[in-house]
Amino acid sequence: MDDTGKIVREVKVPSEPEALLAVLKNPAYHFKRIGLEAGPLSQWLYSALAEAGLPVICVETRHMRAGFEARIQELVENLPDLAELVEPLLIVRRALREQIVILHRRLLAIVRDDEVCRRLMTTPGVGPVVALTYRATVDVPARFRKSKAVGAVFGLTCSKYQSGEIDWSGRISRCGDEMMRAMLYEAAQSMLVRSTRWSWLKAWAMQIARRRGMKKAIVALARRLAGIMHRIWVDGTEFRWTREQAAAAA
Repeated sequence: MDDTGKIVREVKVPSEPEALLAVLKNPAYHFKRIGLEAGPLSQWLYSALAEAGLPVICVETRHMRAGFEARIQELVENLPDLAELVEPLLIVRRALREQIVILHRRLLAIVRDDEVCRRLMTTPGVGPVVALTYRATVDVPARFRKSKAVGAVFGLTCSKYQSGEIDWSGRISRCGDEMMRAMLYEAAQSMLVRSTRWSWLKAWAMQIARRRGMKKAIVALARRLAGIMHRIWVDGTEFRWTREQAAAAA
């Protein structure tokens, strides 16, 4: 955007430093500030952009939302016709946010009283929403003979084409429950980027990231998380942080 708030250029690129830098390092642009929404990838992206000399900052969305309504009212203060249209929308937005808070509290209460969800949440990156979504989606863990099969059901394994001498592996199949796949991907991102405590699983995923890139590492980790969470559920155990603990339980 320019000084007046007008959008000068809008581009969609992958959330990776190389893709962002390819756009932002264009000598035609002189940035006063670059904002990144605080989230699972923000630390990774911030470091790369800052090292490139760009004026990047992280923006906490909760802080931004706190002044949103007051700013809107300020902008329409001298525009009575527009203010009359905006006010009902602000009322609806306020009520919706209040209901979201109520629903979130109910979700936390359900998870707190559910023994399976509590054990699933011992896995780094897995919070209340991911645990409850997994609980509801898998439903009956006995329908999976092997824990490794869960990732395939959620579309996190590579599609394959075999014909004669051709044996080709493509992108993940994306079959199955889309919401559960997104939740596992989010949990994997959280473990790799936000979690400060190391585990054998995070070390395994970081090795993949060094060889094949962060995006593929997150997908591989999401797939493995699907199986590990199933095993935790079936065995009645908790996540084991070291390889020694995991080997002893195997």
